[in-house]
Amino acid sequence: MTAFGAITYQTVIMWAIAFVLLYLGIKKKYEPLLLVPIGFGVLLANFPGAQMGIVDASLIEVGDGRYKNLFEIAHEYGILNFLYFSLIKTGFLPPIIFMGVGALTDFGPMLRNLRLAFFGAAAQIGIFTVLIGAILLGFNMNEAASLGIIGGADGPTAIYTTIKLAPHLLGPIAIAAYSYMALVPVIIPLIANMFISKKEFQINMREMDKKYPPKHQIKNMKAVKIIFPIALGTVVAIFVPSSVPLLGMLLFGNLVKEIGTSTSRLAEAATGPIMNTATIFLGLAVGATMTAEVFLTGKTIGIIVGGFIAFALSVTGGIFAVKTYNLFVTKKINPLVGATGLSAVPMASRVANEMALKHNPANHILQYCMASNISGVIGSAVAAGILISLV
Repeated sequence: MTAFGAITYQTVIMWAIAFVLLYLGIKKKYEPLLLVPIGFGVLLANFPGAQMGIVDASLIEVGDGRYKNLFEIAHEYGILNFLYFSLIKTGFLPPIIFMGVGALTDFGPMLRNLRLAFFGAAAQIGIFTVLIGAILLGFNMNEAASLGIIGGADGPTAIYTTIKLAPHLLGPIAIAAYSYMALVPVIIPLIANMFISKKEFQINMREMDKKYPPKHQIKNMKAVKIIFPIALGTVVAIFVPSSVPLLGMLLFGNLVKEIGTSTSRLAEAATGPIMNTATIFLGLAVGATMTAEVFLTGKTIGIIVGGFIAFALSVTGGIFAVKTYNLFVTKKINPLVGATGLSAVPMASRVANEMALKHNPANHILQYCMASNISGVIGSAVAAGILISLV
């Protein structure tokens, strides 16, 4: 029996969305490791009669606050529902991916330029501005917080926050978050060219360092890199304990990398098979939440628009934080450093560096942008913890 009779215009629209995501991932190479699984997950969820879409959580309830077990879910609703309710709904995979991200991250640029880390915090303004705006437009607090976190430009953080606060919006928010991350090479230049002058584009950070050398330098960077994740994890756990699942796993992954050969196998596992497997399951399961009934709504349009505003405001906030700082100091900072106070590592830094080189071929600012960029990863995880604890 064929599925021709079950194809509707909504089905065709969802196929078109899936094809666009696959095109961006395959042809344009925008975040292919995630857009390809997500795009194919959307296809699987919207094949008529395939029954691969993620079902509403109410269907797996059996009463008295109890749910069907995983074997029953797999038998009745298929493999993707098994993956979703065991790995996504429980909040398991985003921290696992963060562990791999931590093992791939070098905090060195940030530790050498700690003053630049503050611009990663300034860039989180988009999260809280859009949260307030979303509430005024009729979103409830949980939904508004999940929408605002898109401004952090961190896919796992957006997914984790949404799982905790508004799981019914997981598909649209995940798509918005990863789509805008993929469009960093478009969005950052768009915002930067609007607010940064030609003179500011040409601020050479290396020349500034030569002219105004730092008063204090870290003598034993390796020891500092080992101590840093332990110390930061302890401090954040005391002040924002709800951020620990994400930030704690990020810092653990970084720690096993920085220790060196004695834990190198752990770091290789975190960045290799574990992270790759988690990415596949996360992408397919999140994509499968995007059925036509869930995605083709007015609220989804609000999420797409609001997510872009949050992202743009975060870039703008970082730029203006630097411009304000420059008013009071002689050692100027290129505003592109502020534009990278997002969690889209390292793409945001690469884009900013390319823009600086276009205005001055000798103006390499990548390491300075990475300082702000890496702090943005930490900032978005802490912001997510704050939102979860408040809501």
